[in-house]
Amino acid sequence: MRTLSHRRLAAPRDLRITTTYTCACACTSAFSTTTTTTTTTTTTSTFTSTFDNDEKFISFLNDIVRGKESWKLSLSKPYISQTLRPQHIEKLLIRNIDNPRLALRFFNFLGLHYNFYHSTTSFCILVHSLVQANLYWPASSLLQTLFNRKFLPSQIFHEFLRSYVNFRFSSTLGFDFLIQNYVENRKVLDGVVIMKLMLQNRLMPEVRTLSAVLHGLVKIKRFDLVLELFDDVMNHDEVQPDVYVYTAVIRSLCELKDLDRAKEVIGQMELSGCELNVVTYNVLIHGLCKNRRVWEAIEVKNSLGQKGLQADVVTYCTLVLGLCKVEDAVIAVEVVNEMIVLGFVPSEAVISGVVEGLRKKGNVMDAYILVNDVGRLGVVPNLFVYNALISSLCKYGKLEEAESLFWSMNQKGLFPNEVTFSIVIDLFCKQGKLDIALHLLGKMTEMGVEATVYPYNSLINGHCNFGKLNKAESLFEKMITKGLGPTVVTYTSLIGGYCREGEMSKAFRLYHEMTGKGISPNTYTYTSLISGLCHANRMDDANKLFNEMVDKEVLPNEVTYNVMIDGHSREGNTTRAFQLLDEMVEKGLVPDTYTYRSLISGLCSIGRVSEAKSFVDKLHEEHHKLNEMCFSVLLHGYCKEGRLDDALSICTEMLERQVRVDIVCYAILIDGSLKQNERSRLLQLLKEMNDQGMNPDNVIYTSMVDAYSKAGNLKKANQLWDIMVSDGCTPNIVTYTALINGLCKLGYASKAYLLLKEMLASDSCPNHITYGCFLDYFTREGNMEFAIQLHKLMLKGCLANTVTYNILIRGFCKMGKLQGAAELLVEMVENDIKPDCISYSTIMYEHSKGGDMHEAIKLWDLMLSKGIYPDAVAYEFLIYGCCRSGDLAKAFELWDDMIRSGVKPGRATYSPLALGAPLASMHLYGKS
Repeated sequence: MRTLSHRRLAAPRDLRITTTYTCACACTSAFSTTTTTTTTTTTTSTFTSTFDNDEKFISFLNDIVRGKESWKLSLSKPYISQTLRPQHIEKLLIRNIDNPRLALRFFNFLGLHYNFYHSTTSFCILVHSLVQANLYWPASSLLQTLFNRKFLPSQIFHEFLRSYVNFRFSSTLGFDFLIQNYVENRKVLDGVVIMKLMLQNRLMPEVRTLSAVLHGLVKIKRFDLVLELFDDVMNHDEVQPDVYVYTAVIRSLCELKDLDRAKEVIGQMELSGCELNVVTYNVLIHGLCKNRRVWEAIEVKNSLGQKGLQADVVTYCTLVLGLCKVEDAVIAVEVVNEMIVLGFVPSEAVISGVVEGLRKKGNVMDAYILVNDVGRLGVVPNLFVYNALISSLCKYGKLEEAESLFWSMNQKGLFPNEVTFSIVIDLFCKQGKLDIALHLLGKMTEMGVEATVYPYNSLINGHCNFGKLNKAESLFEKMITKGLGPTVVTYTSLIGGYCREGEMSKAFRLYHEMTGKGISPNTYTYTSLISGLCHANRMDDANKLFNEMVDKEVLPNEVTYNVMIDGHSREGNTTRAFQLLDEMVEKGLVPDTYTYRSLISGLCSIGRVSEAKSFVDKLHEEHHKLNEMCFSVLLHGYCKEGRLDDALSICTEMLERQVRVDIVCYAILIDGSLKQNERSRLLQLLKEMNDQGMNPDNVIYTSMVDAYSKAGNLKKANQLWDIMVSDGCTPNIVTYTALINGLCKLGYASKAYLLLKEMLASDSCPNHITYGCFLDYFTREGNMEFAIQLHKLMLKGCLANTVTYNILIRGFCKMGKLQGAAELLVEMVENDIKPDCISYSTIMYEHSKGGDMHEAIKLWDLMLSKGIYPDAVAYEFLIYGCCRSGDLAKAFELWDDMIRSGVKPGRATYSPLALGAPLASMHLYGKS
């Protein structure tokens, strides 16, 4: 590296020109050159002696610089090239300080044409003079060249200082310019070195230079140096910081979390008399908000008016983001509303922060309203927050609002991505709008958004939930075709769908396919399968699968236990149900009203209503909250046993416990009153409902129509029908069937037929029970021709079932046409309809009554071979026939078998065995 001393530097080789020149007059200041034959040596020695005095040489150069002769021609003279040194240029530059443009041109000429190596001092002199003449761009170019020489900033400073002192420059602006160039060249730390050296030499930088350095230090996060330099400057009274300097200092203090000192500096700034700026206060507000001192920040904002300042959009945005940081989104909304009133438009970041804050607090509707309000100003949250809000609206059941946000995205300038589509497709699937969901899946492809497994999972689950298993299977195949691998969620959705439809074989086929692919079933998979088995009354299989689940360390959750408890309760195995309750609690799972409802219902279903009431009382003692569903099953239990007064006392208890007696409870009580023929109680209940602003619904009206129809009071049933319609309740298939049944029982088949036609006109499709009413009428009337015609129509409509076949079998048996009845048994099997115990026992009784025990026993064996277990009535019929035919041994054999099978004998079973005589045929036939 070259030193900065004033040693004489040799001129470049190309300036040592060997062409010879002569001098016409040694004493003149102007040189004329002529070509001569004098040798080079003679010329050199002559002019060296002539210019022993540097001042004369410099004057000579100055004349060249200021003269009109070509510089290139003049400098071609060998005596100049051999004499010219950097120190001559330094002095030449000083002589031309009043004309820095000319000095710069000559400086650049030497470097450009002769590769002359200028001294650092020459650079310093020229920069000082250019800056004083406001020629900043060429000065900056010179400094850039100087920086490229890789000198230390302290070395450059000392050369600048020596030039400044020795040549008595009138301004220190050159130092400021040097610092500013360091900052602009991202060498702010070198600028700090220069500034500190300036202060040490009592040279005061300009305020703008100080500001540039401080802000440069802020950019590189050297906040400590900002404070150090500021303190150094403040020790010199000559420098008065401006608002920009204070802003840099306050920002540094905030970044260093020294907020109290930052507030002190603000006070110092206000006392200094410098012109205030809202930017400085915004910096302090940002620092306070960043450190969660938001209320202090609000105080600073509120004090701006006293200082003659107004909060701007940055002030408000900073405060809003600060409030979001401390999770006070409600106040943040108020600040946003205030800024909108003042005409400020919040930024995307602000709206995103507030919306996200509201969403996380569960105030999704406030977030939704805010998005719509600011959307009119053209501001929307970012896509991430927008997606999250749509998702939260779905979670909180605000489906219309979520849908509205999605459809308005394009208007707001947002474009849905894969996450958006996945959320919204899931939304429409849950709403049952499957066609729209499928359309959106196609829209994804149109927009070039690649669908992942998530929207397919939602679509498959949605179609399964709404019973559209064929479409779910099609989507399953489509996703595999597209190279998307099904997940445990995919399989679980399909398995759940099959289980709800009772197709357990398909459900288990998928279960084995899933496990075969190495996909482990989760809690929801097992729960779906267990639920399906429970509803299919396959509790043994459900227990095995539950145990398998536990063995594989897949933890059952509350739903799993609820399903198992409900299954055992419906089966009547309340002992096991309560064991599962205890096990559930031991594992830290919390039973809910669904759990308790199943247990209460289980006890009531096996006639242990009083125990169910005791269980309810115990739950209340343990401060468990029960809802209307739990009480409704208890009400049903009491009403089923005819204990209407006890049921009404439960209603009183419900009101005491602030549990609302809802319309379902009233429906149960009304049904109980009707079955007990408590007409006054019925009217009282209807009045209570009316007093509470409740009107009977379809279920209640249907119960009343059914009760009066069965009682033969068709006039009252028709009156209730008219009241039901006038109240805006549309009769449903059950209502129509109840009245049709009543008409058929009383022999008004033509009126029943008219009602059937009205039913068809109202788009209520009759079912097998409706047609069964007519079938029962025809068979009772002995009109088997019409009965068979109706039966054939039912077969075409897939409405025939075991019950309707049993009605026909009974009709044939009543007419003594046992062959026709037997043929119906064969036809049932051919049509995939399983005969039951009644199907066989009805024909068996007719054979027994007619003394044809061979055929009766033959049918009995056939029934057993089909896996159909006889009930008490079937045993009674066959025992009666054996006794009547005198085969008491066979009768007692059947008795023993009955006891072993756990079938409880009735009086009709004991009588023929005790008397050894036939039972009255009319009594038995009536019982059947």
